[in-house]
Amino acid sequence: MTIRMIGEHVLVGYARDAGGREALELARAIAGLTDGKLTVASVYPPDRPAAAGEAHTLLDQALDLLDDAPAEAAVHESRSVGRGLSVLASRIGADIIVVGSTSGGARGRINVGSTADHLLHASTEAVMLPPAGYTPPEELSRITVAYVRRPQCDEAVIRAALAALALDVPLRLLTLNVDDARPDPLRDDLALAIRLARDSSGLPAEAVTAELAEGDDVADALDDVDWPEGELLVCASSEDAGAHRVFLGEVALKVLRAAPCPVTVLPRGYS
Repeated sequence: MTIRMIGEHVLVGYARDAGGREALELARAIAGLTDGKLTVASVYPPDRPAAAGEAHTLLDQALDLLDDAPAEAAVHESRSVGRGLSVLASRIGADIIVVGSTSGGARGRINVGSTADHLLHASTEAVMLPPAGYTPPEELSRITVAYVRRPQCDEAVIRAALAALALDVPLRLLTLNVDDARPDPLRDDLALAIRLARDSSGLPAEAVTAELAEGDDVADALDDVDWPEGELLVCASSEDAGAHRVFLGEVALKVLRAAPCPVTVLPRGYS
């Protein structure tokens, strides 16, 4: 089976606010890294006669912000922006949906609004969110996978390892210990995950590392490790997710809210 590169076709939901602009910049950066296709979308409600025209005008403004970077524009009618983006992604063959953080939350952290919440619990494609105030650096420095030993996380390790190989960046596997669990079994799990990453991708040994982050809670544990500029965090969906759907569990949602870098959530059985 051929495994698609994450970011071969990036769909970004654009809104006329800071979060919309930050999502647009991140989507352009990801498409540039992967040499992928970029589609900028606006979803409008069906019950306002002028909404479609406003959506087209909004996308014209978004394309102007891209400074001639190659991109296509798409409008879609739906009562729910999140559902509209998910349906549109399936229709055009996008493999990742980027949306911004909502206003009013902490700067430097991901603030989940209604659109992101829908996507994080129902999207059939990967979902990426940047922290509020985020500006993409010129280069990606590392990919980190939030790891717990279960099939969905093993899938995420394989996907991230292949992406790290293609993008020529190192891979870090990160396990959080916030329950005072015995560290040795967790380190044993990370050792197995390192082997999986190397064997599935061909990454050299020095390109794959693992860390055990400890703290009183998720945010404290994430602060226990370094997050250099250009980091990208990958999370797997919950085991409660339906096949080929995103469903972010309680702990993973806490990770997303506390992460200081963009987070990508993969659907279960991503292929």
